[in-house]
Amino acid sequence: MKDISVVIPLYNEEESLPELCSWIDRVCVEHKLSYEVLLIDDGSKDNSWNIVEEIHQKNPNIKGIQLQRNYGKSGALNIGFAACDGEVVITMDADLQDSPDEIPDLRKMIIEENLQVVSGWKKKRYDPLSKTIPTKLYNWATRKMSGIYLHDFNCGLKAYHYEVVKNIEVYGEMHRYIPVIAKWEGFDRIGEKVVEHRARKYGKSKFGMDRFINGFLDLMSLYFMSKFGKRPMHFFGLYGVLSFLIGLIMAFIIIANKLYHIWWLNTPATLVTDSPIFYLGLMAMILGTQLFLAGFLAELVSRSNPERNSYKIKKELI
Repeated sequence: MKDISVVIPLYNEEESLPELCSWIDRVCVEHKLSYEVLLIDDGSKDNSWNIVEEIHQKNPNIKGIQLQRNYGKSGALNIGFAACDGEVVITMDADLQDSPDEIPDLRKMIIEENLQVVSGWKKKRYDPLSKTIPTKLYNWATRKMSGIYLHDFNCGLKAYHYEVVKNIEVYGEMHRYIPVIAKWEGFDRIGEKVVEHRARKYGKSKFGMDRFINGFLDLMSLYFMSKFGKRPMHFFGLYGVLSFLIGLIMAFIIIANKLYHIWWLNTPATLVTDSPIFYLGLMAMILGTQLFLAGFLAELVSRSNPERNSYKIKKELI
């Protein structure tokens, strides 16, 4: 097993690749680290793959995987995690905005400080306000929902122990939430390191403003699946019963009011359908029934999942 694996997803980064790979090689040689670099070409349209082949011919430690089409950063990272073989796995972007000089310190935090995940924090950024302000809001929401108090969840420069990347699955746009996924899989020794953020030297950013909307939706999806993925009735059933009970209480209020007017006041009661409570109660009861049925159907689907009782064992004495 090598000391480190550097997993780098890339998309149309032909200009930066030679400089980046040379820099990584220099850092690893200076610190006497055995290493491999996995360049995951996520369906690039430029000359990136030819550059990867040329670099591999000169340095076999630098390897490449070319994907059939553009699957996104999460898909590229998942492929890289499956193929890597280093004790510590470093991820970084291919655009030279992450500094390979951070690699030795990130590895040291994993090995010597016994951390399982170390996330970079780009304390000083070279991004426009249109990116930094939404990023701050996104990081705040992720901290509150996950309970992990990192400053920069979206930083591409991270370090993981080998066991972490071999026990998690990254898909969709979940690469932003790898520390969250790791924590919910039981890897809760998570640290943070201030890292250098460099201005982009070549090309342009591949991400638009839609990533913040998609990122928040992915966080909600991840939170729900981690909490209720194997017990959906606990979510749908709970809110379904509460909604139905609220509607039932409103129905009792309407009935009691009508009986009060007829039996005690001997006055004609207003029509049930004239009361807004009637419609609110009816809506609550219908919604509650639908939620309960949704939970029941989701429970049936969950029971047919072959991984329903798949639990990961850390150690055993048998």
